[in-house]
Amino acid sequence: MGLATAALLLHSLGLTQWGGLGLAALGYAVGFGVGGLWLGFPQWSGNAWDSLEFADAGDARTSMGEALGAVRQLVRYNPDNRLPASLQTQALALTDQLSALLDQWERSKGHLSLEESFHARHIALSYLPDALKTYLSIPKEFAATKKLANGMTAQETFRNTLDELGQKVTQLGEDLASQDAQAFLNHSQFLKEKFRPHQLN
Repeated sequence: MGLATAALLLHSLGLTQWGGLGLAALGYAVGFGVGGLWLGFPQWSGNAWDSLEFADAGDARTSMGEALGAVRQLVRYNPDNRLPASLQTQALALTDQLSALLDQWERSKGHLSLEESFHARHIALSYLPDALKTYLSIPKEFAATKKLANGMTAQETFRNTLDELGQKVTQLGEDLASQDAQAFLNHSQFLKEKFRPHQLN
């Protein structure tokens, strides 16, 4: 910093020409570099996907809705185009499928078991966000071309993961729908019995 200050002083006295300003800029740059090495450089914002952390706490619908919104936003943003169009479409379709399950779950007369309820919450809160986060941390070319220990690329593995999560969401939705359908059938049979004409002996 002393070098920069001296150069500015000389310039103000008219003892230097344009070279003095260059010397000042160089002095500030050197001072910033030395200060950064000594005190540490400022921390810039991390990766866009680092914030995909969601707690299984409070109202399940609110937590799941916020998580799905964040995942949907990140997939649409698609940092550095790391998601090919087909994977982007598939991931967005899964978030829509999960949102539909949330709506169905809220209005359903049926219920999910403790285990199935856990899976439903954690697909939205951790399974999908964690899969997306770990996939996006892989360099784009590596993800598309390099075979992993399972014999597939990261792209292929992520596609299969999305398929499996989608199948589980479908199963959960069908479970609720089956319970609602059975409740409807039971009610219909009740009404049929209630209003059946009584036969006279």
